[in-house]
Amino acid sequence: MTDHQGRSFGTVAGDYDRYRPGYPPEAVAWALGERPLRVADLGAGTGILSRLLHRLGHEVTAVEPDDRMRARLAEASPGVAAVAGTAEEVPLPDGSVDAVVAGQAYHWFDPDRAHPEMARVLRPGGRVVAMWNDCDLDTAWTVRLVELIDGPDAVIHGRDGTDFGGYFGPVERAEFRHDLWTTPDDVLRLTTTRSPYIVATPRGRRELLAAVRTLTGSGELAGRDRFPMPHVTRVYRALSHRKVAA
Repeated sequence: MTDHQGRSFGTVAGDYDRYRPGYPPEAVAWALGERPLRVADLGAGTGILSRLLHRLGHEVTAVEPDDRMRARLAEASPGVAAVAGTAEEVPLPDGSVDAVVAGQAYHWFDPDRAHPEMARVLRPGGRVVAMWNDCDLDTAWTVRLVELIDGPDAVIHGRDGTDFGGYFGPVERAEFRHDLWTTPDDVLRLTTTRSPYIVATPRGRRELLAAVRTLTGSGELAGRDRFPMPHVTRVYRALSHRKVAA
């Protein structure tokens, strides 16, 4: 992953917000519990996770470095405080939140700098959570879609495990399966929000969209105007147990 890729999403902020899948409420409940918490959402993007957290009763501060993504977040997320910042430089006071979360963002962080920052803003015993929405690879067409967008290695190796480092305790993991109902055109629009497409050459973009268009018009999807796109939300959580030296 490169910083260029991580900062590329602002060019497609509107489509990112519309076509990226949301998170199952039960995944958030497992990660944070049922009691309302003060939550910092790091790398919050357009607020897809922030809005769900707010609807579930949490007090949310969304931290997002990209001006265009943050503008979309502020527009679409009433009740959520949106601030400029990064996981490596969180603009919040020490011990000011009960939980730090990262939805579809933790893999962009520099862990050597982000881990102590996350520990700093957490109250003692607070929790850190990372979650991702990935295509469920139990379905043949989603396997092929991942191969087209991310390459064969993404299918072979999948999502790497997450270790939050020495500031946090043992990591617990859970998975939650859900469907995103979609259309052939929406799969194309979703593809255009992925970093391999955004940073590709014009020719690379055309070839990728042509391959995805062929996929959604053939095989088990042939002739279908609408169909479920199976996803799995992977959630990792841990408790803070070590203070950051002043």
